[in-house]
Amino acid sequence: MQLQFEKRELSCLRQVIRGVKDQELTQEIRLTEDLPDVGRVLAGWGQVILRGKEWQGNHIAVSGGVQASVLYAPEDGTAPRSVDVWIPFQMKWDGAQTDREGPMRVQILLRFVDGRNLSARKILVRAGISCLAEGLTPHRTEVFRASEVPADVQLLRRSYPVRLPMEAGEKTFALEQTLETGTTPVQQIIACTLQPELSEARVSGDKVALRGTGRLHLVCSDREGRICSRDFEIPFSQLGELEKAYEQDAQADVMMAITSLELDPEEENLALKCGLVAQYMISDRTMLELVEDAYSTRRDVGLRQEELHLPVILDETMERVSARGEFPDMSLDGADAQFWPGHPRIRREGDRTELEIPGRFQILGYDREGNLRAACASWEGKNGLNTDLSSRVDAVTVPAGEIQWVNTGSAMEARGEIRLHTTIRSGQGMPMITALELGTLREPDRQRPTLILCRPGKRGLWEIAKDTGSTVRAIESANGIDQEPEMDRMLLIPIQ
Repeated sequence: MQLQFEKRELSCLRQVIRGVKDQELTQEIRLTEDLPDVGRVLAGWGQVILRGKEWQGNHIAVSGGVQASVLYAPEDGTAPRSVDVWIPFQMKWDGAQTDREGPMRVQILLRFVDGRNLSARKILVRAGISCLAEGLTPHRTEVFRASEVPADVQLLRRSYPVRLPMEAGEKTFALEQTLETGTTPVQQIIACTLQPELSEARVSGDKVALRGTGRLHLVCSDREGRICSRDFEIPFSQLGELEKAYEQDAQADVMMAITSLELDPEEENLALKCGLVAQYMISDRTMLELVEDAYSTRRDVGLRQEELHLPVILDETMERVSARGEFPDMSLDGADAQFWPGHPRIRREGDRTELEIPGRFQILGYDREGNLRAACASWEGKNGLNTDLSSRVDAVTVPAGEIQWVNTGSAMEARGEIRLHTTIRSGQGMPMITALELGTLREPDRQRPTLILCRPGKRGLWEIAKDTGSTVRAIESANGIDQEPEMDRMLLIPIQ
C-alpha cells in the first residue's frame, strides 16, 4: 500500500548568474586648438553611467561608460586645464541555460582614473571599473506534507523558518535641483561625481519605500583659479510597486546605479540633473514543514525520499569598514581627495570565509611653493566570517561618506569608509519524504517485554524510539520529560 503525500507548490527566485568582472578602459583625447600643450597629467576623476542590461539566452550583458575628466599642467606654465572624455564599456557573464529570463541587478564601482601624455597634444586616459552582476529566474518546487496517516506510523516532522528571495524589480527616478554655491562661486567645473547612499529600504505591504541621499562631489576652480572641492547632499524619497503584499518580516536588498549625470552653471548657481535606478530584491520568511523520516511499530515502511534545494538566505549583515591611504614625505594644502574601492575577493579557508577589499586613494593639493601636485596610494581591507562548509557568501561594496585627510607636516593621510553588505546562503539540501510504501500489519509479539531500560548515549529520542519500537510521545510520558535527555540518564522505554 502506498501512502501519497499532499503536494504544495513553493515559488521564489533562484540566482543562476552572479559574478564580478574587472575591466580596464582606455581612450585617447586630442586637445582642441584653444588648449595649451600638455606638460604633465596631474589627476583624474570619473562617474560610471549604466546604459543598459540585457539577458541573452545563457548570458547577461551590461553596457555603459565612464564620464572621465583629466586635469593637466600645461607646458607653458599657465593655470591647469581639464579635459573630458566618454569611455564606453560592455561586459558579459555566462551562466546556466534557462528558458525563464528574469530580473537583473548590477553594481558598478569605479576603481581608478588616470592618464599620461602621449604627445604634447594627446592624452591617453585609463579608467578601471569593477562590475558585479546578478541574474535571477523564477524557481518553482514542490513541498510534500503528510495527511491521514495510520495510527501505527510515526513521522519525524521538522519546521524550518526560512528566508527566500521572492521577487525583484527596479525603480527609476530623477534628481533635479538647483545648487546654491554661496559666497564662493564656481568659476570652472573640472569634475563632478554622485554617490547615492540609502538610509532606508523598507517593505510595507505591496510597496518598497526608499530613502537616501545623493552625495554630489564637485571639483572646481574659484575666481582666483585655485582648485578646490565642494560637496552637496540631495535627499530623495521613492516608492516602488511590488507584485504582492508582504508582512513585516519582508526585507529589501537594493543596488543603486547612476543612469545619467549633468551639471550646468546657472548664473551664480548650478543646475543638477541626474538619473538613478534602484534595483531591489525582496526576501520574505516562510515556514517549511517537512517529513524527514518515518517508521511503524507494527509493519515495514519503505521511504521515498528527495532532497529539497532552495535558495535559502541564512544571514545578512551590513558592516562599516574604515580605509586609510598613506602618503609619506608629502605636505600639501588639500584641494581634493578621492577613494575608489573595488568589490571583495572572496576566499575560503576551512570554516572561515575571507574577504579582501581592494581600494585606491588619490589626493590633489598645493605644496609649499604653490605648485599643484597629486599622488595615489593603494589600500586593501580584510574581513572574515565563520561559515559552514556548505554555505556560500556573497558580498557587495558600497562607498560611504566623504573622504577626510590629515596633514601631519611631513606626511599626508587620507581616510575613507565603505559599507560591506554580506549575504550567507545555504548550499545544503533538506531531506524530505515524498511517499511511503506500507507493508502488511503484523500481530503484536507476545514474547517481547513491554518495558525496557536504556541510556540515550548520543542518540536522540527519535532514534531511540525507532530502534526500540516505541514512540517519542510514549518515552516522554514514561519519563516525565519534554526535551532531549542527558546522555547518561537511564530511560524507561515502553514497547508498543
